[in-house]
Amino acid sequence: MDNEEVLDFDVDDDDGIDIEHNDSIDILDDSPIPDTTTSTTTTTTTTTNPDSSAAHYYFPDGDLLEPYDGLEFESEESAKAFYNSYARRVGFSTRVSSSRRSRRDGAIIQRQFVCAKEGFRNMNEKRTKDREIKRPRTVTRVGCKASLSVKMHDSSGKWIVSGFVKEHNHELVPPDQVHCLRSHRQISGPAKTLIDTLQAAGMGPRRIMSALIKEYGGISKVGFTEVDCRNYMRNNRQKSIQGEIQLLLDYLRQMNSENPTFFYAVQRSEDNHHHDHQSVVVGNVFWADPKAILDFAYFGDTVTFDTTYRSNRYRLPFAPFTGVNHHGQPVLFGCAFIVNETEASFVWLFKTWLAAMSAHAARSPVSITTDHDAVIRAAVVQVFPEARHRFCKWHIFKKCQEKLSHVFLRHPSFESDFHKSVNLTDSVEDFESCWFSLLDKYELRDHDWLQALYSDRRQWVPVYLRDTFFAEMSSTQRSDSINSYFDGYINASTNLTQFFKLYEKALESRLEKEVKADYDTMNSPPVLKTPSPMEKQASELYTRKLFTRFQEELVGTLTFMASKADDDGDLGTYQVAKYGETHKAHCVKFNILEMRANCSCQMFEFSGIVCRHILAVFRVTNLLTLPPYYILKRWTRNAKSSVIFDDYGLHAYDNYLESHTVRYNTLRHKAFNFVQEAGKSIYTCDVALVALQEAAKTVSLEMKNEVRRTMANGHVKGSSASDGEHIRRSEECQQEEPEVDEMDKKIIELRHELELANRKCEAYRTNLLSVLKELEDQKLQVSIKVQNIKISLKDSL
Repeated sequence: MDNEEVLDFDVDDDDGIDIEHNDSIDILDDSPIPDTTTSTTTTTTTTTNPDSSAAHYYFPDGDLLEPYDGLEFESEESAKAFYNSYARRVGFSTRVSSSRRSRRDGAIIQRQFVCAKEGFRNMNEKRTKDREIKRPRTVTRVGCKASLSVKMHDSSGKWIVSGFVKEHNHELVPPDQVHCLRSHRQISGPAKTLIDTLQAAGMGPRRIMSALIKEYGGISKVGFTEVDCRNYMRNNRQKSIQGEIQLLLDYLRQMNSENPTFFYAVQRSEDNHHHDHQSVVVGNVFWADPKAILDFAYFGDTVTFDTTYRSNRYRLPFAPFTGVNHHGQPVLFGCAFIVNETEASFVWLFKTWLAAMSAHAARSPVSITTDHDAVIRAAVVQVFPEARHRFCKWHIFKKCQEKLSHVFLRHPSFESDFHKSVNLTDSVEDFESCWFSLLDKYELRDHDWLQALYSDRRQWVPVYLRDTFFAEMSSTQRSDSINSYFDGYINASTNLTQFFKLYEKALESRLEKEVKADYDTMNSPPVLKTPSPMEKQASELYTRKLFTRFQEELVGTLTFMASKADDDGDLGTYQVAKYGETHKAHCVKFNILEMRANCSCQMFEFSGIVCRHILAVFRVTNLLTLPPYYILKRWTRNAKSSVIFDDYGLHAYDNYLESHTVRYNTLRHKAFNFVQEAGKSIYTCDVALVALQEAAKTVSLEMKNEVRRTMANGHVKGSSASDGEHIRRSEECQQEEPEVDEMDKKIIELRHELELANRKCEAYRTNLLSVLKELEDQKLQVSIKVQNIKISLKDSL
């Protein structure tokens, strides 16, 4: 076998197997072995191949079930069909091993058919020597000698059996498993028609196989496996893509010619890099319109790469990049047409997308959500090394229903228990405990898929992901809501011709909904439910959707109690729990000087909205307004504005309240510690009282000096004051303060004038920001009116 070489041989429409031949034999045949169980009692039987014209196969007379030397066949095809039928009854798979051609006219004059386990795999083959094998196949060849040799008779033209070896050196397959053997797995014409119909209806391979099994009355009567069905569907999709890809490129070129800022890119093979646009596309296609690129600059902190098409929800291999805007609505960051699903192709796609998005913002997303796939994960690690990668929980739950369908049927409570262990656990320890309890309860400890899922738990279980921003309103929110940008427009029956119109209609609909949300935010003030300055502040900053969510948390604090559990200098630790549920307390650590708090629920880190536990701590510490740190611009009504409105001029009252609260809390904190230490004995108490009296005198004196400084400022600023008043104030100052030389007087006057100029600048700045805000509001109103006019014109047409 050392002189043999390996070639690919297709036994059906989807897969291939390796066959070997001797160098002394001229040519190998690569045609599939027909699968038939027709009886050999008739002389001639017609078997229809769905991929070719009808072929006439000859079978010997009588009830012969086993070949023998000298047995004649009308054609080579009849010999192949007979041996394959014999193999099916016995329980083994066949393949073509070798052939010999005539030196006179090149016609095939000899064939050898062998058991599929004939020979041994040669690990030093030329085709595998210089490349790495990523997915090594199971070794199936064991040197079996079973074979059938036939040769053509010169005079009659018939094919005669010249050699037959019956014995096998391995176990044969029982009748109920023979349909899994390669040479007996073929998709018939009627089966292909049914698969095509069900695929067009949006059904996946698993559901289609269930329908076929029911239709044919058992898996053994179907004649092929789910893998064959999946491969057939994949090949159908590939053929469809190659046939329609030119339509997509024509559409993208047209969009680019109409708007040069419309971005698109095509991945090509190395052979096609120097060809024009008409060359064959072998890779992926990406495009993004100007709005998608601009929206990424505003909301590109978290991104979802949606490959729902893999589940046959979409007929087209269409994968959008999406995010979430300031109204909590899905927003588009570009689209891809997936032709090649290799790691290199996904790397190209992600790099191309990132390059397109950098037109307005040189940034990478903080987090990215994709399907649970090893190839996509490897590409994400290469292109987004700093981003937190999450697997879509919706896709995992969908796979769970497929992989554990028998458990769902046998145990109706499994779905609820699975949901609780994943979504309703508050800590890593809780999840670990619930997960293993779930496996033990339903006896799934040894389930391979669940073991793999558990090893990836840090990339899909919410409790591991709460420290990263994903722009979801809560950690238990259904993750399929972020994959719904094209829902209702593109589905399993959508072809490429229909796609363009539906794609544009979806964009228009999403824009209309965003404009409507903008209009509602600007023109319908929300109803406040509390007298809290914080609620009023939030109502003026957030969009309607986000304010409603914040308001829920704020009102929720009314049923929560916050008690200080520890005091470590400037850092206080609070236990926050619902009234009567102290065993479910959350831990909040609050730094009073930095005005920052961290909660064990990590809702703010995950969603960008302050949780009710932190708000409860703010309430008991008399913090009346939200610190700027807790107001993410991407959730505000000015998220798409380049002007920053949260400055002193626009929020002077808020800043006053905040700074007053900081001073109050700082003094109270220091005084509380002072009183605790001083009250430990009578002596320290007396000393503390004396110190407090001295401190009170010092504060009183400083307050008087503050008044004098204010009056002095009035002397410099008050240009309208009379000369007599000016002289009187000067005399009073001279009586209280020592004389200073003229230079010092000049410095004081200049300092006061500088302070006056600074205050005037601050006033001008405040007025300017007010004007800019008014312009932004007018711009938004005009945009809404223009959009409404467009919609009304479209409706009238």
